[in-house]
Amino acid sequence: MDSDALKTFLTVLREGGISSAARALHRTQPAISRRIALLEQELGMPLFERGVGGLHLSDAGRVMVPYAERAIAATQDAENAVRALAKPNAGPVALAIVGTLAGGVVSQVMRRFAKAYPVVNLTLRTATSAEVSDLVRRGEAAIGLRHEYDRSPDLDCRVLANKPLKVVCAADHPLAGRRVARLADLREQRWIAFPEVPGRREIAAGHILALFQVHRLGDLTWTPVDSLTAQKRLIEAGYGLALLSLDHAAEELDSGALASISVGDLAAEQEIVTVTRRGGFLSAASTAFLDMLRAGYLPGGRKPSRPAGRRQSAGSRQ
Repeated sequence: MDSDALKTFLTVLREGGISSAARALHRTQPAISRRIALLEQELGMPLFERGVGGLHLSDAGRVMVPYAERAIAATQDAENAVRALAKPNAGPVALAIVGTLAGGVVSQVMRRFAKAYPVVNLTLRTATSAEVSDLVRRGEAAIGLRHEYDRSPDLDCRVLANKPLKVVCAADHPLAGRRVARLADLREQRWIAFPEVPGRREIAAGHILALFQVHRLGDLTWTPVDSLTAQKRLIEAGYGLALLSLDHAAEELDSGALASISVGDLAAEQEIVTVTRRGGFLSAASTAFLDMLRAGYLPGGRKPSRPAGRRQSAGSRQ
């Protein structure tokens, strides 16, 4: 069993079939089929089963996935570690972050990093929180930035900040700048929130909708909108209210385009967390970016202290 066989197996899984994997790997379909057949022969069990809708993982395939992902990631680590000996401050830095975190602190850090390390190829992918963890786990990203602590044993997580959530409304809303006693007092308002997409779980969306239910707002009228920018434009137009992080609406609140409603029984926050692979290799450039990112979220931009061990799961506070 070699890394090419494992990579082929994972590509067939992610691309959803032999033909799509062949295009992704720039090979012929017979070559991909033969590679999978040889791997299955070596293991003595089928990895895929053909059913309605195409190929599906067999029981053996489901067992194989996490081991194959770790093996491929370890191979990438080995290559990166050797290359780093020749150029310690060069090489790629691959980031995976939740799209709504791409502005603010992150954009400022990326600008500073580009100036300090002009020869480093810094790449960025946006994804849901769960997908960020998966990309780091597979070695496709060195650093992840997501909402909420991931307790997976193969990942190292560090909470950078806890950002308060506020009820945001149009500047001319009757309750703009005012205070209500309970979030339930806003039950009759129209709300805007991120959708929960089946099979593509987003922690932030689930967190906000859970808050609605805790405050007895499970039957409220709400509109799913999957873009933060679109949400803010709709709120400005008076279409509804939203629970947003202050960071996400700071510019509009400062300019007066949006306003907030103070809620007496609302004390909600969202964690912002860095994710790296436990035991994985981080180049000098990746480590420098991670330090700059952590410093960027500290008050005053102070340099962060390095933890002596793994931080207790912030998820236990939920």
